[in-house]
Amino acid sequence: MQAIIVADQDAGLAGLRLAEVPYPHMAENDVVVRVHAAGFTPGELAWQSTWTDRAGRDRAPSVPGHEVSGVVAELGYGTTGVSVGQRVFGLADWARNGALAEYVAVEARNLAPLPADIGHTAAAATAISGLTAWQALFVHARVEAGQTVLIHGAIGAVGTIAVQLARQAGARVIGTGRTADRDAAKRIGVDKFIDLTSQAVEDAGLVDLVLDVIGGDVRDRSIALLRPGGILVTIVDPPQVQPADGRAIFFVVEPERAQLAELASRLSDGRIAPTVAAEHPLAEAIAAFGPDAPRLRGKTIIRVADGW
Repeated sequence: MQAIIVADQDAGLAGLRLAEVPYPHMAENDVVVRVHAAGFTPGELAWQSTWTDRAGRDRAPSVPGHEVSGVVAELGYGTTGVSVGQRVFGLADWARNGALAEYVAVEARNLAPLPADIGHTAAAATAISGLTAWQALFVHARVEAGQTVLIHGAIGAVGTIAVQLARQAGARVIGTGRTADRDAAKRIGVDKFIDLTSQAVEDAGLVDLVLDVIGGDVRDRSIALLRPGGILVTIVDPPQVQPADGRAIFFVVEPERAQLAELASRLSDGRIAPTVAAEHPLAEAIAAFGPDAPRLRGKTIIRVADGW
């Protein structure tokens, strides 16, 4: 089968190439998914799990891309909860070959059923971004109605869904971004927009919760904006400073079937919608993600197979 592979950790995005690779091996409780749409996070080329398996053994060349939507092609021994021919979406395992391929083997528990009225592109664009936003807001920060939430990168892949979820939870949302992001942020429900190219993050005022996807100075200065008992949640790296009366948390998103199912329900009835910046076939994935690719707002999705 065809897949995008990367073999040289030092080469970065320039090391991506299209190749013929073996059909995936299934372990117990796995499924093989015929991939219809997949997403890729360029930063994953720096993750150790891209290069070694859970036992620390080298696994290069590896297939990147961990956001997948497709149809179950085969069931591994003991697999329950899904069936052959079923539409599914979710996250491919971090330490195994990913979804920029015609087929991928995934633990069944990492996938949820995909209703027929949701396209594979939207599902793939929601998998990691939606789970990240959900876990940040509801698992780690436990957002409540009436709170004020500051979301950095408000119209990015994670930010877009986080804004929608926070508004549905009854929170007031302050979003940050660049000048060109203001109108899009307002359209998705941001109550107050901070243009970080011309305003200080402190212009947001005091907040109960910060969701950070930027890191660095913006994240560190945001800690001072937390009200007593407030929480900052970041997906960039562990904070070096803790608030005097509150918490700063770093987390890595985890696959979770029940949360995926809830996201699918909200996709289906229109309560949330991801931002898809571009779609490309598998043969054009290298150009879509390579070092010369344009920087786009939202997710770039790779279409692997056509059909339902």
